[in-house]
Amino acid sequence: MSATSNCLLAAGLALACSMTVGAEPQSGADRLPLERVALFTSGVGFFQHTGKVTDDAMVEMKFPAADVNDLLKSMVLEDLDGGSVSTVSYASRDPITKTLGTFAVNLTDNPSLGQIIGRLRGEKVELDAANRMAGTIVGVERRTVPAGEKQTVEKEFLTLLTAGGLRTLALDAITEIRLVDKRLQGELEKALAVLALGHDNDKKSVVLQFTGKGQRNVRVGYVQESPLWKTSYRLVLDEPAAGEQRTKARLQGWAIVENTTDQDWKDVRMSLVSGRPISFTMDLYQPLYVPRPRVVPELYASLLPQVYGQDLVDAEREFGRAEGKGRPAESPLAAKASRIAGGGGGGKEADKGAAKQENETSDTRRRAQQAKDMFSAAESIRSLAAGENLGELFRYEIERPVTIDRQRSAMLPIVAEGVEVEKVAIYDERVLAKHPLAGLRLVNSTKLNLMQGPLTVFEAGGYAGDSRVEDMAPGSERLLSYAIDLDVEVNPRTQSQADEMLAVKIVKGTLVVTRKATRKKVFEIKNSGSKPVKMLVEHPRDGGNWKLVAPEKTAETTRDRYRFAVLAEPGKPATLEVVEEQPGEQRIALSNIDAGQIGIFVQSKVPSQRVKDALGQVLAKKRGIEEIVRTKQEKEREIQVVEQEQNRLRQNMGNLDRNNELYLKYVRKMTEQEDRVDVLRKEITVLIQKEQAARRELDDFLQQLELD
Repeated sequence: MSATSNCLLAAGLALACSMTVGAEPQSGADRLPLERVALFTSGVGFFQHTGKVTDDAMVEMKFPAADVNDLLKSMVLEDLDGGSVSTVSYASRDPITKTLGTFAVNLTDNPSLGQIIGRLRGEKVELDAANRMAGTIVGVERRTVPAGEKQTVEKEFLTLLTAGGLRTLALDAITEIRLVDKRLQGELEKALAVLALGHDNDKKSVVLQFTGKGQRNVRVGYVQESPLWKTSYRLVLDEPAAGEQRTKARLQGWAIVENTTDQDWKDVRMSLVSGRPISFTMDLYQPLYVPRPRVVPELYASLLPQVYGQDLVDAEREFGRAEGKGRPAESPLAAKASRIAGGGGGGKEADKGAAKQENETSDTRRRAQQAKDMFSAAESIRSLAAGENLGELFRYEIERPVTIDRQRSAMLPIVAEGVEVEKVAIYDERVLAKHPLAGLRLVNSTKLNLMQGPLTVFEAGGYAGDSRVEDMAPGSERLLSYAIDLDVEVNPRTQSQADEMLAVKIVKGTLVVTRKATRKKVFEIKNSGSKPVKMLVEHPRDGGNWKLVAPEKTAETTRDRYRFAVLAEPGKPATLEVVEEQPGEQRIALSNIDAGQIGIFVQSKVPSQRVKDALGQVLAKKRGIEEIVRTKQEKEREIQVVEQEQNRLRQNMGNLDRNNELYLKYVRKMTEQEDRVDVLRKEITVLIQKEQAARRELDDFLQQLELD
């Protein structure tokens, strides 16, 4: 590095650090170490720091920018020994360039030393060069100076107004510059501090201010986004006794915890909370502004001042009256101004105003004291949760302090106890049609809630398979499957059966038929192994009012499954028959069914004789209506035939002379046909009336029909 660069560096450091720095906030990692971590399965973690402060103290903590919203939503601060929390200040969300632009010394564009001094024009400084001097900055200029025989360089020169006049110095000849204005010095230091924070763009500074006397214990807690802690289990099975399905097993449960933060967890108290508490995020960090309507003031055009001519006739009289006055009369405006300035009335109003202001000040003091008393009563916040059960949650407390370095993970033991299991084979046709799954019934005989997670089963000293555990409360049971049982084979068959008619009745012209649908499922089981196997056959539990008929009882019933227990002996076939029935009701309007359908019900043995007789009457009436309709249709067809014949005759007549004998024959024939059509139309009209009457009679009969 050149001598010029060294000089500029020294001068810049002196300019930034010449003022004595006041008390700075101390790092939270040093003053308030992390003491406790509680991780939740809702994707958040609670972090608690504990430490000591003395008198009025400020503690600085840094957080990722993405976590500031959670911090603003959840941070809890406690001063436990009589102190209080003053304020919590945090860095703005505005870009660093915008923040730098708010300081008196703008460092936004990474200025050089000459540019910084140029921005301080008019400020007083003290500097060390060949001699010590003080003065006011006039400006900085660049000059080209020789740097050898044929070379030139540009140098910056500072012009200073001193007591002796203007002085110009090369910047590289200055070793130290000190600002005389302490306020400006502080602004420069704050701008440099913001630049230092900007080196870690993802970090935001939060300063906690504690107020009190003496040394005190303080505590800070907050919720932040955290990876879900996970569980995994190992189950080691013992060999059951001969002829027994139940056996003992050893259950190990491990919690998988990840420290994705930027701080080491050293000797922290770890809590793992299972459950699903409601957790959400809200943008509290972003400044929010309420839009307001813009109102434009109304503008009125002013009139131009008018000039009026003097009345010359009365001019002398006006001047005479003016000279006769001892003194000019006080104008109404002047009198009004006098009263406002200090008359007796004005003094009283002023006294009233002062009294009103004093009363308002007293009210303000009283409200402030009430607010102070209210917050003093709640200086220390105590946890409301104690023990292991937290409402809808369950907490695992790790007994020993835990240490996990940043960006590292760890497995922590949470369960290591003996449990009771029963070996079973679980068959579900929809999962695997040919073989059942080797499984077991796990009883949570521990006093702990078991959170869902994978489970690895070990049997006979080796790996047996994997399973998955759902959330289990103490004392609850779960079926687990971990392998395919190839020794047992199942053949499922479905036997179809026709629906059975149970009852027939008539309600206001509607035939109500009660039927029963039956379905049957047969499971043929063969055990090719050497040991008896307890089978649990799962059968769908459908809706639609299907009722289980056989077997009469189930081993278990879930929301959507029946479970039937079957013991499959070695070499012996076993059979399970599942029969279900579904009663149903069919409603048929008698006015809409034909005679053939009615005949089926009349011939059936299920309807009563009264119902059959009524159906017989309905059948007779319907057949009468059908006969009328058939006759009417025949006459309509006859009319269509006649009309077709007449069309043919008209075409032939168009080619004949009107006096032709054949033409006259066609005329006579068409006359006869017209007479026949008239007769048919009258008969059809009568038939339509008969049909309508018969249908009304049938409808009236059906409406009055009520038979079981």
